[in-house]
Amino acid sequence: FDPGQTATALPVPGVALPIPTLSLTLEQKAAFVFIFFLFIFLGLLIVRCFQILLDPYRSMPSSTRMDYMEKDTSDYCLP
Repeated sequence: FDPGQTATALPVPGVALPIPTLSLTLEQKAAFVFIFFLFIFLGLLIVRCFQILLDPYRSMPSSTRMDYMEKDTSDYCLP
């Protein structure tokens, strides 16, 4: 035995090692599904916000946009 070496366990033939299984309860599965849908919803909101920031007048109907423009220009007119 050399003190500089570390002891390593060798697998014994014929002996099965226990495989850890990932078992989730129903509450944990429901929580993961809920968080997954929250992330999807958050992603859609982020995409929508960037669309509005890049082109704010696209989501506004043209008649409403013209009403605002006419209102702004009529404020400066003298009676």
